[in-house]
Amino acid sequence: MAKTASSLRSLRHRNYRLFFAANTLSNTGSWAQRIAQDWLVLQLTHSSKELGIVTGLQFLPSLLLSMYGGRLADRFNKRRLLFITTVGTGTTATLLGILVVTNTVHMWHVYVLAFILGVFGAIDSPIRFAFTPELVGKEDLANAVSLNSANFHGGRLIGPALSGLLIAWFGTGPSFFFNGATYIVVFIALMRMRESEMHIDHKPSLEAKARDGLRYVLARRDIMAVMVTVFFAGTFGLNFQIFSAMMATREFGKGPATYGTLGSVIAIGSFAAAIIFARLDRRRGPRFIGAMAAIFGVVVALQSIMPTYITYALLLPFLGFSALTTMISSNSYIQQTTDPSIRGRVMGVYLMVFMGGTPFASPLIGWFMDQYGVRQTIAGCGAITTAAALVVAYIYRNDRARPESIDVNDVLQDYEGFKD
Repeated sequence: MAKTASSLRSLRHRNYRLFFAANTLSNTGSWAQRIAQDWLVLQLTHSSKELGIVTGLQFLPSLLLSMYGGRLADRFNKRRLLFITTVGTGTTATLLGILVVTNTVHMWHVYVLAFILGVFGAIDSPIRFAFTPELVGKEDLANAVSLNSANFHGGRLIGPALSGLLIAWFGTGPSFFFNGATYIVVFIALMRMRESEMHIDHKPSLEAKARDGLRYVLARRDIMAVMVTVFFAGTFGLNFQIFSAMMATREFGKGPATYGTLGSVIAIGSFAAAIIFARLDRRRGPRFIGAMAAIFGVVVALQSIMPTYITYALLLPFLGFSALTTMISSNSYIQQTTDPSIRGRVMGVYLMVFMGGTPFASPLIGWFMDQYGVRQTIAGCGAITTAAALVVAYIYRNDRARPESIDVNDVLQDYEGFKD
């Protein structure tokens, strides 16, 4: 019982309980929409290249706007900013659902709305990351990061399978409506939070500059090592949607319900990793993150040699576990060791690095699948992920992580790479 209580200790904060409950439903809806959007693209085009383009368009704003979102997080009230992004995301999902059920949807609609959804997501994510410490305080931050991941992947356990069934019974439209409706719950949860119970250790400043986040990251070699590792893992390894869609349809000849089940199966491992980390207080540093990223790349490559749908599905929990262990460790390490006054901007840089390669890699991956085969492409992505993690680990092998007590002003003054 003591361990269980410890793993859920962030829920003692009322504001975080509201945030967690609303996101449970919202994450389920988001995963349902991801499956529906992928299937809609395949219905309209039957092309993995088009699927890659849509994925790229959805994540392109992360490259362009994540640093701006981080700057907003450090300059303004985060809760009020989340009201805006919540309304925008929910409206975008609902509009795509209307186009589908009225049989007026075309690929250009999907392109545009995927990009708009990405814009709101790029601004929302660094704000949401930086908002978590204000809900729970520094003491429970590591636990809250793990619970957020458990929440996200708990939604992945339900959302894809639910969407697969909805698609099989009614088409893709209801999944978009379901996702749009979940943001109403998020909006209500934000309204009910109490400002008096926020753990705000640094007031927003209108003087916050986005470039200082980049300067801070470049001055912190430990954070640089983590971010470079995450860049390759996110760009080449975290393409579960494309990999599973192509393996399910092209290699195994399966339909929407079966494809949706794969998304839930992979979440078993992801959810397990999140729960385990919620029980642990020890911070995992760059060496651990690099080792897990290398293992993750190996598991990605193993997908390419699975001979049947069953063996492919059985491997997915291990894929989810290794992927989430890498991402939770990196996310938690950066948040815990970054000065609160610049955390939003640093998380903006982190998300730009994490998602920034996807807009270019996803279309390229889709093209490689069409030209050279699904299995060959997946194997290559796994090899790149592992090789990059090992190279970064070797380069940074003698570097020690800076303590989280480091003063942000000292870091920025010591670093001469950028001039005002």
